[in-house]
Amino acid sequence: MLKNVAIASKPAKEEISERLDEEQAKLAANQMRIRSAQVPVVVIFEGWGAAGKGSVLGKVIKDMDPRFFSVATLDAKPTEEERMRPFLWRYMVEMPAQGQFKFFDTCWMEEVTDGLARDELDGAAYDRRIDSINMCERQLVDNGYLVMKFFFHLSKEEQRRRLDALSAHKNTRWRVNEDDYRENEQYDRFLHIYDRYLRDTNRSSAPWYIIDAEDGRKWATLQVLEFLNNGIEVAIHNRGASAPLRQNVFPLKHVKPLSAIPLDKTMEFEEYRNQLKELRGRLRMLHYEAYRKRIPVVIAYEGWDAAGKGGNIKRITSALDPRGYRVYPIASPEPHEKARHYLWRFWERLPKDGHIAIFDRTWYGRVMVERIEGFCSNNDWRRAYNEINEFEHELVEAGTVVIKFWVQIDSETQLERFTDRQNTPEKQWKITDEDWRNREKWDQYEQAVNEMLARTSTTFAPWHVLESNDKRYARVKAMRIVVNAIEKACRRKS
Repeated sequence: MLKNVAIASKPAKEEISERLDEEQAKLAANQMRIRSAQVPVVVIFEGWGAAGKGSVLGKVIKDMDPRFFSVATLDAKPTEEERMRPFLWRYMVEMPAQGQFKFFDTCWMEEVTDGLARDELDGAAYDRRIDSINMCERQLVDNGYLVMKFFFHLSKEEQRRRLDALSAHKNTRWRVNEDDYRENEQYDRFLHIYDRYLRDTNRSSAPWYIIDAEDGRKWATLQVLEFLNNGIEVAIHNRGASAPLRQNVFPLKHVKPLSAIPLDKTMEFEEYRNQLKELRGRLRMLHYEAYRKRIPVVIAYEGWDAAGKGGNIKRITSALDPRGYRVYPIASPEPHEKARHYLWRFWERLPKDGHIAIFDRTWYGRVMVERIEGFCSNNDWRRAYNEINEFEHELVEAGTVVIKFWVQIDSETQLERFTDRQNTPEKQWKITDEDWRNREKWDQYEQAVNEMLARTSTTFAPWHVLESNDKRYARVKAMRIVVNAIEKACRRKS
């Protein structure tokens, strides 16, 4: 791309100044249009050292309202804390809300190309990073984001001149380091690395724009502004258009429909107590081993109201070191969460290496309650099956153990438990009018759950159905599944 891109001819100095004023005024107006249309905008600046990204960024935002944009500057080398989570985590948590701009002064490109340049990424690892980035950018666009990516390009000679000029002045010397000079000395090698990355991540949903940074800051700024304003106008025009549905590409593991799962399994109290004691002991030691081996674990619970999720979770956590796990009860999204990609609030809550995150309800709300209650469009929830599979695949590829439980009861058992809650003062907080309303939609929810199980039970993150008419049986089964999954992960890391 860098060798063959056709860059527009640089206009005369007077014309640049006139057009620059026009485009800056247009961006200020477009910012308000973006806010009104509630489109979240991600702008990524990448490029050669000393290409002027920071200076151009300052010019681009000059007339924008600072209440509705922010700037993220991310180092190519993740911190120790960031390395304890999946590759995309530190970028996803920075994603803007609807109607907001987020400018990235370098984003995921630098981490990947720096890894290649230092021979820290082999071919397979590089390919995984590229797949993750393309998936993430596509998901953002499909969910209403505008993603604009700019690469600032300049020649070896011009880069060297700028590096020397910056190094010569005491007030700008800090802006140059040995990596910048290494990049210049190995210009042809880095040109190949950057060109490869740009080609591999140049997609119609989020194309690259190559900025001629050779001939001054004003000209570079004008190029960015014209591309950005055009992108904004197209995004507003296309606001609300449905994104294409994508075919699942992940291998699936068959799960029986709920109506075909027998719920007559029971466990006597003595057997329950003995098995629970033995499994608790194993899980306690496994938690320490997983911490030592830096294996993160995500346990996701979905199920019918009153199916026993809370009691099930309580038995799991009773075996864990409280410093090494967190339980997240997931309710309706808060306004700041609703204004972002629906997976954002779950990216935020992912565990560090060696820690356990337990979700009491999950990202699957997209294909259940949001689907049935009309909180998202048909296109949104139909598209979500593949997006969720991609999300979970990203976690597993990062070494996370993903365990998913559907807690199953029949309608009669639910009614008994609802009635017990209603008639027992200390349990009344557990029952709401919404629970009764959801019960009236049992058949709709069962259909949605069956489709969810069929389309998202992947071989790397399968669903486990817990027969919970007998809570004791379900608790022991869940504990055993968790123990086996963590044991298996620990053996792989031996």
